Amino acid sequence: MSADTHAAPAEAAAPNVGSTADAARDFRLYATLSHELLKFIGQEDIDEFLSLAEQRQRVVERMQKNPAVGDYRKTTECQRLIDECHPLDMQIIYKARAWLNKSRRKNAAVHAYDLKTLNPVGNIFNKKY
Repeated sequence: MSADTHAAPAEAAAPNVGSTADAARDFRLYATLSHELLKFIGQEDIDEFLSLAEQRQRVVERMQKNPAVGDYRKTTECQRLIDECHPLDMQIIYKARAWLNKSRRKNAAVHAYDLKTLNPVGNIFNKKY
């Protein structure tokens, strides 16, 4: 076996962090996750939406740690991805806020029927003597 054969598993286990290829992969993954986020918030599948948002946050953290991201951001491919993601992010924010407001209204309507808001004197009829 050659030395290259032994080196390949080590590289696979610990990828070269900080490369431009990693930055490109992370930007593409960010764009894909943004598309998926928009799809699931539109379907009001909030559990899947939150899972995807967490995944996207991890990608952002990885991008922040990668020093090659600055160089990659100067490429036309990256600018195309940024131009693609910006409107998606705006739509995600808008739809997430709309969902949150709708959820708050539903929650307020449910709590409007809580007995806690009634005068406690009125609950005397519920007691057994």
